[in-house]
Amino acid sequence: MELNNRTALVTGGSRGLGLGLVEALVDRGAKVTVVARTASDLDAVARRLGVATISADVTDRAAAVRILSEVRPAILALNAGAAPSMAALDEQSWESFGNVWDVDVKAGLYWMQAALGTPLAPGSRVLVSSSGAALSGSPMSGGYAGAKRMLWIMANYADGISAERNLGIRFQTVVPRQMIGGTGIGEAGAAAYSAKRGISVEQFLAGFGAPLPPRKYGEHLATLLADGRYADDRAFGLGGDSGITVLEAAA
Repeated sequence: MELNNRTALVTGGSRGLGLGLVEALVDRGAKVTVVARTASDLDAVARRLGVATISADVTDRAAAVRILSEVRPAILALNAGAAPSMAALDEQSWESFGNVWDVDVKAGLYWMQAALGTPLAPGSRVLVSSSGAALSGSPMSGGYAGAKRMLWIMANYADGISAERNLGIRFQTVVPRQMIGGTGIGEAGAAAYSAKRGISVEQFLAGFGAPLPPRKYGEHLATLLADGRYADDRAFGLGGDSGITVLEAAA
């Protein structure tokens, strides 16, 4: 996919990993729209990068339909999500345990449905952000691991529907294989797990090898979109040392 002048939409693109992707897409000439809730964050990214912005709650189904109908992006990156409550299983309430399901999974459902129902144009790509927790679990973050695995499964469901209906939309899952410093979720997770192990946050993060800062994450995703080798596979792992690896090949 040629990224120059392509229309891209990134949910949760005003901070963290989403912002890293927005920066990478802008550098490659894409026309980017950022969707997030916080007006001050949206204003800051608009001033710095010249992107379009829309303030919306990603769990609002009508907003997802309206925004995709208006913007009609060739690239849709579903990155927005809630920070999990960091506590052991026996210390979680249902509300804290299920918060990521109420936000991440609900938003994923509505935006994938909207992408199929609009529908986006043939050749469009939908990147769904998951987590390494979807592979190995995360005992200190409640329902986070299950929610991230569910998003991966849902992306495969949506990809299957696209194929059945000959829509030509590809749904692909991206899975960072390590905690990432410089993001709210990564810092909260690193703080919880390092405290449990009795080591510093820096020591804990160093255990993953080379870091994967948001901008490097964004560059990996831009490569996924631009390099034809990654056009058809369903899920990709991302790592500071390993780069891009295929976790699930094309069906």
